[in-house]
Amino acid sequence: MKSKVYFTRSLTPEKVVEAYRKLGITLPGKTAVKVHSGEKGNQNYLTPEFWKPMVDTVRGTIVECNTAYGDAAGGVRDNTESHWHLLEEHGWTKYFPVDLMDEEGPDVVWPIPNGKVLRENHVGKNILNYDSMLVLAHFKGHPMGGYGGALKQLSIGCASRAGKALIHSAGKTDDRFDTWKMHADKNQFPEAMADAAETVAEHFKGAIAFINVMKNLSVDCDCCQVAEDPCMKDIGILASLDPVAIDQACIDLVLSSDDPGKDHFMERVMSRNGIHTIEAAAELGFGSREYELIEF
Repeated sequence: MKSKVYFTRSLTPEKVVEAYRKLGITLPGKTAVKVHSGEKGNQNYLTPEFWKPMVDTVRGTIVECNTAYGDAAGGVRDNTESHWHLLEEHGWTKYFPVDLMDEEGPDVVWPIPNGKVLRENHVGKNILNYDSMLVLAHFKGHPMGGYGGALKQLSIGCASRAGKALIHSAGKTDDRFDTWKMHADKNQFPEAMADAAETVAEHFKGAIAFINVMKNLSVDCDCCQVAEDPCMKDIGILASLDPVAIDQACIDLVLSSDDPGKDHFMERVMSRNGIHTIEAAAELGFGSREYELIEF
């Protein structure tokens, strides 16, 4: 059977909740809500006000992890103290309980026996405190991965600082200061992301849902302090229980768009071999590129 992906062109907080309802799932117990909270200075990230009705619906806790980069990249989320300040500055703590999952070690280490590149994934230890996960992804471009969506949220998004270094280096190092090892090639990096994503998807199997919002479609990620302005018009909201299908559907919606900015967007995706993340994840078997798009 093809995976179901629900899609609406209406971009409102209420439609996010409606998209979630279409999935027919009730996330059990304590729910971790993975968002991208936005780097300091970024103008494109989706605000807590936009996500609030959805997070309130599942009575969720916003979860994040520290980054593997710091001052050299203009970011402040690489250490706990400044990361917390930014979470407060961006308004997340005003509306929700927030958990910086790798604030205190040791990391949780999940083996990846059949990984394409990685043999283990390091995630913030507080992930074990949750019974379910809602992945709220802002679909957009990415300087290294080509695009960012559900699979990126599962992989780099849930990885600890050491885990992010492992993904970026294709397993060569968990030390973010080992910069000469921190640049995997165009095949290894997407495959490392797929490997890491599988561990989180499997951990929450049957108790995880995905929503991608195609808004503020920049070629740059919300992790960029100075991001390029959006190059395409907003497209809509998608929801699925399959992280591979939802990312594939987003790519297909860009490709089928008549927006003149799509060429610039897809140049970023293709030049970084971004589609290979989707291919690798499908090959690992925790999702399918075959889907039914159900518009509502």
